[in-house]
Amino acid sequence: MKNSYFLGLVISALIGSAHTTAAEAQATIKANAQTINAQTIEEVLVVGELGLYSATKSNTPIMETSRSISIETREQLRDKGVMRLDEAYTYSAGVLGETFGLATRGDWVRVRGLNVPQYQDSLQSLFGNYNNARAEVYTLEQVEILKGPASVLYGKGSPGGIVNIVSKRPQTETQHEMIAEAGSFNHKQVAVDSTGAINKTGTLLYRAVGVYRDSDTQVDFVDDNTVVIAPSLTWQPNDETRISLLANYTKTRSDTAAQFLPLYGTLLPTSNGQSIASDVYLGEPGFNQYDTNTHSLTLIAEHSINETWGLSFTARATDASVDYQQAWHAFLGGERYNYAQFPDDLIPRSFYRSEASSKQFAGDLRLSGQLTTGSIEHSLLIGGQYQNVRTEDDSAYAWALGFNSANPTLSDRTYWLNPFAPVYGNIPNEATLQTYWVDAPEHQYKDAGLYISDHITWGPWNLNVGVRYDSISATSTQDDHAVSTSVGVLYETAIGLRPYINWAESFEPVIGGNGNTQNPAPLNPQEGEQTEIGVKYQPSGRQAYVTLAYFDIEQSNLNDPQALAGAIQQQSGMAKIDGIELESLMLFGDFNWELNLTKLNTVDTNGNTFASVAHKQASTWLGYRQAAGFKAGIGVRYVGQSFDGADNHRTPAYTLTDLMLGYSYSQWDFSLNIKNASNKQYYSTCLARGDCFAGKERMAVGRIGYTF
Repeated sequence: MKNSYFLGLVISALIGSAHTTAAEAQATIKANAQTINAQTIEEVLVVGELGLYSATKSNTPIMETSRSISIETREQLRDKGVMRLDEAYTYSAGVLGETFGLATRGDWVRVRGLNVPQYQDSLQSLFGNYNNARAEVYTLEQVEILKGPASVLYGKGSPGGIVNIVSKRPQTETQHEMIAEAGSFNHKQVAVDSTGAINKTGTLLYRAVGVYRDSDTQVDFVDDNTVVIAPSLTWQPNDETRISLLANYTKTRSDTAAQFLPLYGTLLPTSNGQSIASDVYLGEPGFNQYDTNTHSLTLIAEHSINETWGLSFTARATDASVDYQQAWHAFLGGERYNYAQFPDDLIPRSFYRSEASSKQFAGDLRLSGQLTTGSIEHSLLIGGQYQNVRTEDDSAYAWALGFNSANPTLSDRTYWLNPFAPVYGNIPNEATLQTYWVDAPEHQYKDAGLYISDHITWGPWNLNVGVRYDSISATSTQDDHAVSTSVGVLYETAIGLRPYINWAESFEPVIGGNGNTQNPAPLNPQEGEQTEIGVKYQPSGRQAYVTLAYFDIEQSNLNDPQALAGAIQQQSGMAKIDGIELESLMLFGDFNWELNLTKLNTVDTNGNTFASVAHKQASTWLGYRQAAGFKAGIGVRYVGQSFDGADNHRTPAYTLTDLMLGYSYSQWDFSLNIKNASNKQYYSTCLARGDCFAGKERMAVGRIGYTF
């Protein structure tokens, strides 16, 4: 990739540093070993703990890593009342959770303005469109966000970064937990988590996690019912070897909460002066459904060869399927959502049906070593990754049934719906839908990568360097190859300030040809580059952590700006993103305080602001927790105004407040969480194509937990 020479420039600059300065700083650090150990412990308490199956694939502490990383631990998720994975991202700098408001089909998250892939235990976990079940928060140990390009560790991906969720695994200490919940919208949920040793020697461990949820939502007729069974076993015959097998079965029976509300009647006024309620259902009872089934089996193994070298291996097989049907108001374009054009406020609807599936096998084998050469220490990671994914999506899309574009007054309005006073019951029969059915071919994606990453410590200097080679094939017609590099430098000072800089690359294959009928050529992968400059601060003797970062991202090989219809694709489009992030977490006795600030500038290939991405964001959480007894928390989230992708319409900013009250006594834990306590009515985003997405209404959930 271009600008790879940056790696060599930084290494050369480091080699030219004064050795006497490094030696003096190293002596100072060794003289304060007890303080550093205390800081490491505090970092685990405040920030979360990285491991071999975390986003960085290493246990190098965050304070020594020249990257921005956000972690939400299990305790933080529970205190904030996180029930769905998209809610876990709402208290992190540079991250937008709940992009499309209340969602039942997926967890929409933007990192540094961009869509990012989701991983679980360092293996990719979502593929294609709407063919996987969502991960259940209760089955997770923590949620991690690695910001910026991560292709050196993960291959293809977004320059925004990745999300990695960490599964609960068997523990040596025996512990059992039972939780019952009840709340708004007839929410009812029970969950169990049991772990411990199976035999007396402790070589066999188990964990069994289960969730049953029966719940309505703020949208009429839309349920969110889920069953999760997640058993796991660990075999640790000695101190050098540990092998875990994690199974997961997730079933949801639901509908889609996204109603694609018309722009007129929500963000914009209508000619008839009416507005559309946020809980209105524009689908069709008995027709709409979003049912998912996902089975997965994950192997996690690690073996210490000797005091220097160790092996780790992760592998997963997944089989997922989704039955998805929905009716929604058709996207007609222009001003046709302004109801004066339609008698009786009846608006055309589209009917969609999809039978989607995905099958995955993935593996990642890593050799790690702790080496010392003189005064230089190396944490070396050498890995190989392979993935084979098959996706299929057979579907029918009956667009704007009955609509006559030449003369709308002659349209057949049989299947149309009034959004102000919906009357249901008119749906196309099976024969009509079958005429739109497309039996799509199966798509297969194979990717293999080899990578090496080294964390080099020389006195106060921390240098991260990495390089990776990937080979990717898609549907047997396209092959892509890419070399990705990254480099980062962090300097440790005696007062806890740690300035750093990093540069990294990413790539993402683009399936298809350039449109040249005489000399067709496959499209090149999209490429991304980021430079990040920041400082981390962790004062000695205090449980506090602050990161301030500036980043600049460039995406290239995007669609041509203002391309003409039918023109040969030249991939000359480019997008730019830059921003500033502040993220802090602090403990003061029984109090904990988080503060996150983001300022983001985005420009797409056409010179417009990215759709749905706010220019400014802020969030803060103040919590109080006694070792046993009273606990409380209050959080405030601000999301600034965003644009529609064409810079025509602005979605107003909104501020939400979250509350938590609870009490722990002996083995019992009682809590009440209220999300959006003031019941603020807002839209999370409105798009240029003509639709808006309602934000989440107030949700109160009471929880009783018992551990034994």
